[in-house]
Amino acid sequence: MAPAAERVPWRWLAAGRASRSLVLVVVFVALLLDNMLLTVVVPIVPTFLYTTEYEGANSSVAPARTEPSLPALKAPPFSSMFSYFDNATVTVSGSTGAMELVNRTETSPPSQPPATSPPLPSGCPEGEEFLATENVRVGLLFASKALVQLLVNPSVGLLTNRIGYHIPMFIGFVIMFLSTVMFAFSDTYTLLFVARALQGIGSSFSSVAGLGMLASVYTDDVERGNAMGIALGGLALGVLIGAPFGSVMYEFVGKSSPFLVLAFLALLDGVLQLCILQPSKICPESTKGTPVFTLLRDPYILVAAGALCFSNMGVAMLEPTLPIWMMQTMCSPKWQLGMAFLPASISYLIGTNLFGILANKMGRWLCSLIGMAVVGISLLCVPLAKNIYGLIGPNGGLGFAIGMVDSAMMPIMGYLVDLRHTSVYGNVYAIADVAFCMGFAIGPSTGGAIVRAIGFPWLMVIIGVINIAYAPLCWCLRNPPAKEEKIAILSQGCPMQTKSYTTQKTLRDFPLADDSDVEAENAE
Repeated sequence: MAPAAERVPWRWLAAGRASRSLVLVVVFVALLLDNMLLTVVVPIVPTFLYTTEYEGANSSVAPARTEPSLPALKAPPFSSMFSYFDNATVTVSGSTGAMELVNRTETSPPSQPPATSPPLPSGCPEGEEFLATENVRVGLLFASKALVQLLVNPSVGLLTNRIGYHIPMFIGFVIMFLSTVMFAFSDTYTLLFVARALQGIGSSFSSVAGLGMLASVYTDDVERGNAMGIALGGLALGVLIGAPFGSVMYEFVGKSSPFLVLAFLALLDGVLQLCILQPSKICPESTKGTPVFTLLRDPYILVAAGALCFSNMGVAMLEPTLPIWMMQTMCSPKWQLGMAFLPASISYLIGTNLFGILANKMGRWLCSLIGMAVVGISLLCVPLAKNIYGLIGPNGGLGFAIGMVDSAMMPIMGYLVDLRHTSVYGNVYAIADVAFCMGFAIGPSTGGAIVRAIGFPWLMVIIGVINIAYAPLCWCLRNPPAKEEKIAILSQGCPMQTKSYTTQKTLRDFPLADDSDVEAENAE
C-alpha cells in the first residue's frame, strides 16, 4: 500500500506534464505576472519621482529662506502662501520688525501680484516645468523595458529553435523575480531604469517561449485561436490588476509593498514551472524553422505585426503621459492615477476572451480592422475628459478594441507560418513580441517629448489618426495566398486537417513525457 500511495503523486505529475491544459496554465500565469509588473509602476513612478526629487529639493530649501518671516506674520490670513510663493520679496533684515513688514504689504499692493503666482486649486502639484520635464524622463524609463526586449527577442527566438521552450521559460522567471525585487528597493531614477530594463530581458524569454509553446502544442487553427485568447486573458488580467493595485498599495501601504507581493507570486510561478515543465530538458525542434529575416520579408506577417504595434502604441503613450496630465488638469490624488486605467483593463480582458472565439467566425482580418478603427476613435476622445469619470468611456473603448486586435493577430501569426513557411513558431512569435515592444518603446519615448512640445491633446490626435489610417491594411489578411511549396499539400484531400492531426500526434506528449522525442522519431 505504501509504495502505491507514494507513486500516486508521481503519476499525477506525469499526467500533468502530458496535459496541454496545464501548459496553457503555465503560460497564462507567466503573462499575468509579467504584465502586472509592467503596469504596476505606471501610477507609482511619476508621483514617486515628484515626491523624492521636486518636493524633497524644495523642502530642504524653503524652511531656511522663510524661517525669519514666520514669527512676524500672525495676523494676515494667507501668510503661509505669501512666504512660500514670494521668497524674493520676503527677505527681511535682522532689524525689520513685524509691523514694518505688515505695513509694507498693506501700503504697496500693486507690487504683490506680479511677484506671486495665482493660487493653485487644492491638491494640484506645483512645479509646472518639472512636470513637463518629467514627461520625457518617465517616458524613457517606461520605454527602456521595450527597447531591451526589442533587442533580445530575435536571440530568444533562435534559442527556442535550438533548445526548446522549457529552459528559456524558466530563465524568464528567474530574471523577472530579480527585476521585481530590484523595483521594491530602488529609490533613485537610475536604479528604477535598470530594473525596468532587466524586466525587458525576462519578459522576452517568457513571452516568446510561452507563445511558441502554445502554438506548438495547439496545432489545430481553431484550438490555437481559443488557447491564444485564454493566454492573452492572462496578459489582460495582469494589466487589469497592475495599475489599480499599484496605486492603492502605494497610497496606503508604501512603495515597496506591491513589488514584494509580486515577487512572492513570481516564486509560486517558478514552483509551478518546475512541476509542469522540465526546465533541465533540451528539446530542440525536429525541423529547422524559417529564418527571422525571411519572415520579415513576408508582407502579410509585416501587416499583422504593424497592427499589433500601432494599436498597442496608443495605450503605451497613455501610460507615462495620462497620469501627469491628470495631475495638471484634474488635480487627481495618487489612487486615481492608476484607477483611470481600470476601464481599459476590464474591457481588454472581456475583448480578448470574447473575440478569441468570435474572431475566427467573423474573420480575423475584419475583427482587427474594426478594432484599429475603434482604437483611433477612443484615443481622439481621451482629451475631452474633464475628470476621471470622463475617461471611463474612451479608456473602456480603447481596451476593448486592443483586445479585438490582439486576439485576432496572434493566431494569424501562427496561421501565416503554417500556410506560407515551416511550422516552427519561435521566430514568428519573436516578431510578434518585437511588434509589441516597438509600440511600447516608441510610444512612451516619443510621447513625452510630443506632450512637452505641442501638448497632450495633440498627441492623442496624432496616434488616433495613425490607427484609423492603418486599419484598411487589415483587408490584406482576408485571404493570404500559400507559398508554392505548400500548394501541393493544400490541394490534396485534407490539407490543414491532415497536417494538424499528424503534428499533434507527434507532439501529443510535448513538452512533458521523457519518451516524447522517441515517439516523434518513430512517427516520422
